[in-house]
Order: sequence, then C-alpha cells, then structure tokens
Amino acid sequence: MEVIGWILIVLFFIIGFVGLVYPIIPAVLFIFGGFLIYGLFFDFSDLPWWFWLIQTLFVILLFGADALANAFGVKKFGGSKAGLWGSTIGLIIGPFVIPIAGILVGPFLGAIIAELIFNRSSLKQSIRSGIGSVVGFITSVFTKGIIQIVMVALFFFLV
Repeated sequence: MEVIGWILIVLFFIIGFVGLVYPIIPAVLFIFGGFLIYGLFFDFSDLPWWFWLIQTLFVILLFGADALANAFGVKKFGGSKAGLWGSTIGLIIGPFVIPIAGILVGPFLGAIIAELIFNRSSLKQSIRSGIGSVVGFITSVFTKGIIQIVMVALFFFLV
C-alpha cells in the first residue's frame, strides 16, 4: 500500500505542475490533494498544524495570484475588462483549438478580438492588450510554479 500511496502522491504533484500551463487543471488543488493522500495512506500527524495552515494560505494566494497576474498584464498594457475576459476565454479555449501553442495564442487572440469587438479599439491597442495577456499568463505561471515548488519542498522536508 505504501507504493500505491507514493505513486498517487507523485502523480498528483505532476498533475499539479502540468496545471501550471494547462488552465483547466486546478493545479494547486492537486498539490494539496497529494498532501491529503499522504495523510490517508500514511499519517496526518507527520504534518503539523502549521504545515496545513501555510499550505491553505498558499492555496488562497495562488487562486488570487492567478486572477491578479492576468488582470495586471492586460491593464498594464492598456487593455480593458473586455480584453481581460477575452484573454480568459482564449486561455480556456486556446489549448483545445491549437494544442500546446494555444496556451499562449488563445489568450493573445482572445484579448485582441474582445478589444476590437467590444471597445472598438485600434488594432495597435488591441495587440498591446493581447501582449499584456500573454505577459500576465507567463508571469502567473512563473509565480505559481515557484510557490508550488515551495509547497512540495516543505512537504518533503517534513516527511
């Protein structure tokens, strides 16, 4: 049973890191799920109360950081709420339409199209909004990746 437990834990961690670049996967919940699987297969007492508190705060931080980074990127490059929504929709749909490249192309095109349609922005301004959405996404992936590495490192340090 120990081997099965560790396989599941590692699988959840891997899915969590894949979720950094594939937005449909709730990455941080899989990381947290790996901790719960450890507790179920082994012993929750190996992980002190402060571990759970820190990890819960990281989960909340990561959900907030995801939304803020995208919004910051679009706004910083002059985009509007329409550009933000277009970027978000593009981020969700993009990977399905264009596998792998859709992760970056989706939000870029989504922001551009939304700015052109809803705000009647110039093509130049719409493209700036699209660039902002990609910058926001990349910033978000980088930030979330670092935090998730810290989460997993703390886990392995304690076990």
